[in-house]
This record gives sequence, C-alpha cells and structure tokens, in this order.
Amino acid sequence: MSRAFLDSNICVYWFDKSNPDKQDKALVLLKSRPFVSSQVVIETYLACSRKLKLPAQICDENTLILCDAATVMPIEPSTFSAALSLKSKLQFSFLDSLIIASALQAECTTLYSEDLQHGQLIEGKLKIVNPFI
Repeated sequence: MSRAFLDSNICVYWFDKSNPDKQDKALVLLKSRPFVSSQVVIETYLACSRKLKLPAQICDENTLILCDAATVMPIEPSTFSAALSLKSKLQFSFLDSLIIASALQAECTTLYSEDLQHGQLIEGKLKIVNPFI
C-alpha cells in the first residue's frame, strides 16, 4: 500500500484560489489523509500569510484544517540527524532534507513535491512525484 507525504508547496495550493487546477490536485491528494511534518504545517502557514497574503484568521483556520486532513508527524532529534545525513549524501538543502527524512520516518513510499526532482528514488524506498506534471 502506498503511503503519501506532502511537501508544503502542495499544501499551499490547497488554499490558493488563484490556481484552481493545482488547488484541485492538492485537494485530491489531501483527501487520502497523507502524512505531513510539523515543518510542513509551519511552512504552509507562513506561505498562506506571506505569499497568498491571507488574513491571520484565515491562516489560523487553514492550519487547523490541514492538521485535521493529514497525519502530522513531529520532528524528533532523530529526524534532524537523518536530515543532516541526507543533506550530505544527496546535496539537498537542509529544509528539503528534513522533509525527506520526515517522509522516510513515516514510512511513506511517495513524496509529492513540486520542488524536488520528479521520479527520483530516495534510499530505494521513497519516490519523488510532482503531481502537476
């Protein structure tokens, strides 16, 4: 069975009314109760506030909606260790490595992201998929 993890860029589209095609795809992915990390929740909140320029109350509501729709994984000290190892090995940024480490710790098989390399297989377990291709 496939277990999905969403990067924050996918979650942000769920709340972005200016891009209905991507919003619809994000909605479909979120209906499957994917995994996200606490980092994804924070980044989504910040993007709703800064990029989408939504009012604070709407950002607050969106955060609670996301937490209800997904399984939120906490970031543990072991997640940071795994992220630093991935960063060194794969030459990703620290934040991207932290997303990947969280997805691996959640035992996900698919990481949906618009920013990472579509089709890349991480650790022989986690496939990066851009759902907008």
